[in-house]
Amino acid sequence: MFPTTSLIIRGISAFTSRTARALHTSQLAMAPIKVGDNLPAADLFEDSPANKVNICELTAGKKVVLFAVPGAFTPGCSKTHLPGYVQNADKMKSEGVDEIVCISVNDPYVMAAWGAQHNTKGKIRMLADPSGQLRQGPGPRHNSAPLGGFRSKRFSMVINDSKVEQLNVEPDGTGLSCSLADKLKVKN
Repeated sequence: MFPTTSLIIRGISAFTSRTARALHTSQLAMAPIKVGDNLPAADLFEDSPANKVNICELTAGKKVVLFAVPGAFTPGCSKTHLPGYVQNADKMKSEGVDEIVCISVNDPYVMAAWGAQHNTKGKIRMLADPSGQLRQGPGPRHNSAPLGGFRSKRFSMVINDSKVEQLNVEPDGTGLSCSLADKLKVKN
C-alpha cells in the first residue's frame, strides 16, 4: 500500500499517494467576447435546474437581445434595467428580434421569481447562470462581495445566429447607461 498525505485544497480535504501526481487546480479564463465573435457554448437554466438551456442552441438561426445584470432583485436591475426591457419587448420584437434574454449569476428559482414579479412571461426569458459561465464574457467579471462575490458586469448585446452583432458593456460594470433597452440599435 502507498503512503498517503492529506492535502487541504480550498477547504476540501484530499488524500493523495506520495508517488502519485500532485493535484493541480486552475481556472480557465474566458477571452472577452467582442463584436463578430460567436457565443461560447454555455448551459444556463430556466425556471429550475431541470430546464437546461444552451445559449448557442437558443440563439442559432435567430436574432436575440441578451442582457446581463449583476443580480436579481437588486435596486438598479429591478427599478430600471429589467423594466426597460419589459416595456420595449413588443417594439424590439416588431423590429425583428426573436427572443429577449436576461441572465444573472443567480439560481433558476430566483430568476423565475424575479421574472414573475416583473411580468416577463412571453416577453423576456429569465435565464440563470449559477456557475457564472458567461459572467466573464464581454469583459472582466465584477467582484461584488455584498452580492455574494463575482457577478456579471452589466451588459447588453444583439446576437444574430449565435454571433455577436452589437455589444454594450457598462464602463464601470454596474452603471445604467449604455446597456439599457432604449440604447440598443436593433437592425432588421
